[in-house]
Amino acid sequence: MAVPKRRVSKQRKRKRRTHYKAAETKLGTCSKTGDPALRHRVCPTSGMYRGRTVLEVDRD
Repeated sequence: MAVPKRRVSKQRKRKRRTHYKAAETKLGTCSKTGDPALRHRVCPTSGMYRGRTVLEVDRD
């Protein structure tokens, strides 16, 4: 098994890790209200998912 001869410096380690970034969250639009909502999730405004009412939302 390969073993490093020298310790990897902080700078070298950080240069390698510059490409590890969190992906931006994709927002879709609700078909009923047109509000932005997370894709493949129930819309928090209308309670709809794929054209069906899944969640009862209070309209206060």
